[in-house]
Amino acid sequence: MYERVGELARIRGEVLDGVPQATEAQHAKGKLTARERIALLVDEGSFREVEQLRRHRATGFGLEAKKPYTDGVVTGWGTVEGRTVFVYAHDFRIFGGALGEAHATKIHKIMDMAIAAGAPLVSLNDGAGARIQEGVSALAGYGGIFQRNTRASGVIPQISVMLGPCAGGAAYSPALTDFVFMVRDTSQMFITGPDVVKAVTGEEITQNGLGGADVHAETSGVAHFAYDDEETCIAEVRYLLSMLPANNREKPPRSASADPADRRCERLLDIVPLDGSRPYDVRAVIEELVDDGEHMEVHERWATSVITTLARLDGDVVGIVASQPQALAGVLDIHSSEKAARFVQMCDAFSIPLVTLVDVPGFLPGVDQEHGGIIRHGAKLLYAYCNATVPRVQVILRKAYGGAYIVMDSRSIGTDVSLAWPANEIAVMGAEGAANVVFRRRIQAAQDPDAMREQLVKEYKAELMHPHYAAERGLVDDVIDPADTRAALIGALAMLRTKHADLPSRKHGNPPT
Repeated sequence: MYERVGELARIRGEVLDGVPQATEAQHAKGKLTARERIALLVDEGSFREVEQLRRHRATGFGLEAKKPYTDGVVTGWGTVEGRTVFVYAHDFRIFGGALGEAHATKIHKIMDMAIAAGAPLVSLNDGAGARIQEGVSALAGYGGIFQRNTRASGVIPQISVMLGPCAGGAAYSPALTDFVFMVRDTSQMFITGPDVVKAVTGEEITQNGLGGADVHAETSGVAHFAYDDEETCIAEVRYLLSMLPANNREKPPRSASADPADRRCERLLDIVPLDGSRPYDVRAVIEELVDDGEHMEVHERWATSVITTLARLDGDVVGIVASQPQALAGVLDIHSSEKAARFVQMCDAFSIPLVTLVDVPGFLPGVDQEHGGIIRHGAKLLYAYCNATVPRVQVILRKAYGGAYIVMDSRSIGTDVSLAWPANEIAVMGAEGAANVVFRRRIQAAQDPDAMREQLVKEYKAELMHPHYAAERGLVDDVIDPADTRAALIGALAMLRTKHADLPSRKHGNPPT
């Protein structure tokens, strides 16, 4: 037995040490090894590896002479701040992290374990795609991953961390998960690489230009977060996990807060201008409201006319959707509607209450928007809110016009509590546009059309857009002092903590796509 144990220790040592030259090559690219990444992710000493001694059974093309342990992927579980998390990490030092049959089976197993245990799954991606030498068996392995990604969707949090190349069909697994992290310069995602693009279209482009972190964080919206280095990226993954529940049957973890729940936010009176045409950064409003001013913005650089972020109010996690007047005046367009819709769905899936801060002039007009399907994409956000059963609180900061007001979690689509600041303007459209429509003939017939228009705009505002108009009709529950907003939100969410809402019995809905 002592001899057997000694042999096992020797094999484990070889596995853990790896091939020095391969490790050096990985470090030379500015990349960590799979085990170094896992060590950064989980609490020290908590990782328990699964199938460390697994080897492939493939033959041909020289594979029978090269059967390294782990088969190029490290799988197992550990803890993050004491809570169980499952993880798999591609080991680029072995077969370039390419996926073969045994490699895929290990991933399938750890995914099944995560679903059964009801714990988050983090994938540390750094692979060269399917192992070509194993043919269609490798492709079938991807199918098993996609099927499990879909089965786990809305059941356990799934986080994909892109730390190297991810090409072809492999890119669809991250796209099916809840969050995608990327590292600049070292991680790329694309379906067809630069060589194929050049051969088919004649376009020349680099890997980073085609599918780098900045491209996916700013242009495509595939990546939710992008960072400069792996250490920062993985630290932020840990922070995100601290705000998510283990599964859809649990509440998000509560954290004791030293920030007083009844703290008045006097700065809010200065942050938001009374003039509805003047821009401001809604992040300043969010930072004034939430615990210690801390929040984690999702999709920070994509579709910037709306902010989606996770934060805490009196220690409880909330998801905040906020109009951003600093970008496109805060309008909803194709991308911002899609961004907000998916965030609302994620929060609803994992029992995270929703706070919606509204200062929206409407949907973005234009031929490109209409032809691009703004109706369809706007309906995604409408569907997401109408389908959400978590506690929902709306705060109208300033203007809320037309269909965009309805879509941004208005009373009429089911928000639980609707609050408004004294500067609110809730209407079908802005006063100038409304006056031009309603009083068109009177304006045209006037001796001084400009003076008449100005007078009628004032009359319209006084009659239909005064701060208490919506409250008088029950569309807003209360008009509040902006300085009391934090206390009002915490009080409303505390009241809604035991909210229970059932959806109609159905297999699933058919949301707009």
